[in-house]
Amino acid sequence: MALSWFYIVLTLCCAVASVGIAIVGQGQIIPSLVAALALSTATGMTLVLKEFSSKLGAEMRPVGSVLSQYLALKVVGWLGRRQRRKLEEDTRKVEQVQEETLLKRLRKHGGTTYGRKYDFKSLKDSAEFRARHPITTYEHYRELIQRVAAGEEKVVISEKPLILAMTSGTSGASAMLLSTKDTNTEFFLLGVTVCLDAMRKAFPATESLQRTTKFFYTPTLRQSEAGLPIGPNSSTPASSRHMLNLYTTPAPAFEVPSEKDTLYLHLLFALKDPTVGTLESNFASTVFYAFVSLQEHWQELVGDIERGTVSKALALDPKVRSSLEALMKPDPKRASQIQAEIQDGFRGIAKRLWPNLNLVLAVDSGSNQIYGEMLRESYCQGVPFYSPFYAATEGLIGVNLWPEETSRRYLLCPRSMFCEFLPEHSLEQDDPPTLLMQEVKEGHNYELVITNASGLYRYRIGDIVKVVGFHNQCPIIEFQYRRGQMLNVRGEKVSEHLFLGALKNALSQWPGAQLVDYCCAESGIMGDSSGGSDPHYQVFLELKGVRNLTEEQRYKLDICLQQDSAVYKSFRIKGSIGPMRVQLVAPGAFNELSKKMMSFSETTPNTFKMHRVIRRKEYADFLLGKTLS
Repeated sequence: MALSWFYIVLTLCCAVASVGIAIVGQGQIIPSLVAALALSTATGMTLVLKEFSSKLGAEMRPVGSVLSQYLALKVVGWLGRRQRRKLEEDTRKVEQVQEETLLKRLRKHGGTTYGRKYDFKSLKDSAEFRARHPITTYEHYRELIQRVAAGEEKVVISEKPLILAMTSGTSGASAMLLSTKDTNTEFFLLGVTVCLDAMRKAFPATESLQRTTKFFYTPTLRQSEAGLPIGPNSSTPASSRHMLNLYTTPAPAFEVPSEKDTLYLHLLFALKDPTVGTLESNFASTVFYAFVSLQEHWQELVGDIERGTVSKALALDPKVRSSLEALMKPDPKRASQIQAEIQDGFRGIAKRLWPNLNLVLAVDSGSNQIYGEMLRESYCQGVPFYSPFYAATEGLIGVNLWPEETSRRYLLCPRSMFCEFLPEHSLEQDDPPTLLMQEVKEGHNYELVITNASGLYRYRIGDIVKVVGFHNQCPIIEFQYRRGQMLNVRGEKVSEHLFLGALKNALSQWPGAQLVDYCCAESGIMGDSSGGSDPHYQVFLELKGVRNLTEEQRYKLDICLQQDSAVYKSFRIKGSIGPMRVQLVAPGAFNELSKKMMSFSETTPNTFKMHRVIRRKEYADFLLGKTLS
């Protein structure tokens, strides 16, 4: 649930409105605003305006828009410092804080049907809770959540959910979970404000009043039989409606139902503004494919900027088109600048198009790691990246307090969820024992088991993490892999993390090859199209720089995985697993595949993560149909 950091302005919009901002004449501000800002003297006003001017730079924007952003930065800066101090205190007493967090959940939902079943109100501590309540998976909740969707109240949570949230489905079918006000509030207070504080310290230029280009889209929501909305619980244009003026993309663009057309508009209005300060999205993959689209459509975009038009190729409602065209003015000078930079190549293009670009703000760990690496090596060369959260549909899990480090480490948030840990070696046991935050060991891998604010108790989320250190008493973790995304044809259990390492090693030995995207399938789902009798991996690669690979080069990937996995190597030597079959697919194949996956799983571009191990034959067949060699 990688909510936008600009979600903060939701909290501030009412305050800004109550101040009664009014712009008269040539930007004069009425006295009520002065009073609201507590600028009781002319000297105070002068100091603020001076700071205002220094942060704004050369960008020309409505005064109300700039003021709301300025106020947001000030208020959230204060909130961030406050929450960071609280987090620091909590990390010194992790056991106590975790007990408080758990008991708070149990007391709140003790009166529900589920709470009465397990007699939550009688539980005194986590030891009693763990003894009484089993470890659970989604099947434990499926029927309960269906009852909530049908309108039954107080089944597993004491309040009505805000939304029936769909997971991204990377480990199988998309699941429907409950999302509550507490989930969102805690995400904001425990996650957003803390990460903004870390970002401000690491990248001071992000405090400027430049606009952000945020690549996000309006999801198609459906309703349950009781009228509850069903969809993603990540940030959307609708949930961010009060701060859309802080983004380069104008509000009417978010009324466009087509993701492709909305992306064109994102790019068009971002290119118009040479002062963009941040590129933001939930995931690095969305930013990556935005630049791929720029590379494909730049001539049309430049033409629109030069003429002050909006492409006739976009399927737009006449009213939306009229609103957007009213914002376009011919700008041949900017069009010429863009054309000149693009004709010099796309490596480092972001910093050349937007010289004051300070940051790319997007999650680039886990399945998004390769997109972050490709952006840093190509389009966004020289621009810092910050991967702020470790989060999921279930809620906030951890925060990245080390923005400038290349490794993505997250401090677990002890007040967000009650966390338990299953040691990696015990994952297949029927009733494995769990450890608590204060009991885990550095250097060991665990599956996370969480009790959250929205009706999940001792729930296996399927993420395997590695404890890489501690901040005071609180574990610092790195994401390793999803249990459902392991390759396993003979019990070898090759994780996404392990396979990607072998693939990068092989790529370094294929001259000129650059990875665009990849996924794997186990031969069992391929049927007659698997191309071999022994169980094996089918690997689909989209590469730049090469159109073919020799058999020797393809076999190099198999060798690299054998070097990294002794278990895989032993099965290969015995002949129990056959050699990998490596297929090169056409440019754009994975972009098309992502749309098919989103359609099937009811996820949206805001929350989609590419499946590294595909479990559906139709996906594998689609990629086979796109095979070049």
